[in-house]
Amino acid sequence: MNEAIPVSRVTGQGTVKLMPDVDRERAWLLTVDGAPQSYVDLDEPEHLEFEYARRLGHVLDTVAEPGRPLDALHLGGGALTLPRYLAATRPGSRQDVVEFDRGLLELVAECLPLPDGARIARHAADARAWLSAAPADSADVLVADVFGGSRVPAHLTSAGYAEEAARVLRADGVYLANLADAAPFAFLRSQLATFGALFAELVLIAEPGVLRGRRFGNAVLAAAHRPLDVAALARRTAADAFPARVEHGPALRRFIGDARPVRDADAVPSPEPPDGAFGIG
Repeated sequence: MNEAIPVSRVTGQGTVKLMPDVDRERAWLLTVDGAPQSYVDLDEPEHLEFEYARRLGHVLDTVAEPGRPLDALHLGGGALTLPRYLAATRPGSRQDVVEFDRGLLELVAECLPLPDGARIARHAADARAWLSAAPADSADVLVADVFGGSRVPAHLTSAGYAEEAARVLRADGVYLANLADAAPFAFLRSQLATFGALFAELVLIAEPGVLRGRRFGNAVLAAAHRPLDVAALARRTAADAFPARVEHGPALRRFIGDARPVRDADAVPSPEPPDGAFGIG
């Protein structure tokens, strides 16, 4: 975009707005119906503004040796923040982005172009339907950041969905999800139980105040068949501008408690956030 002026467009999912950041020359905030969805700095794609995005970035930095290209599948597109991040930090990565809202994809392509050479394919489709048709053993990392409004859709919370994700990931692949909940964490605990039934390794990253039940907030779930570098993640998240806690092993099993995997027939969306939880001033 040549002029830093806000852009607003009604798409299939609501009113999408792109607003320039007055402090960063080519940085943009994307909102859908007033809820912040993505932040992108076109000049510095390695910059991750949102707390949950920074935590996803920390995991992506540690899943393989620095700079190694990855085959990545992103469910949920937004402004393509994490695909841009991977393209910058792991050049040569092959990435597929699945976004239900075709109008949003078109707006982002028009106003926030991808850098030359980025191997990012965009698909307008339902995330689970696309996942079900994806080849087995085809992804090194799967990032799920899908919200219908401010809630994770029910069909992306069940054991059947988790099985499809596990099928698409390679043996050493890593599943990542941006989730949101508050005490007593019925939704978050059920998601951990669902993925814990399929993956040997589980890690949860969240701001301490959220884990203590003080407020509603985001939590990043990582799941794999192999050990993750929990020590490196703990160092990175503790030193972040927005410090977070890494839960793993016995402490995480205690957090899960008696939660059980979610059957497709019983799946529900993530809880409705309280007013103002994710709003902007």
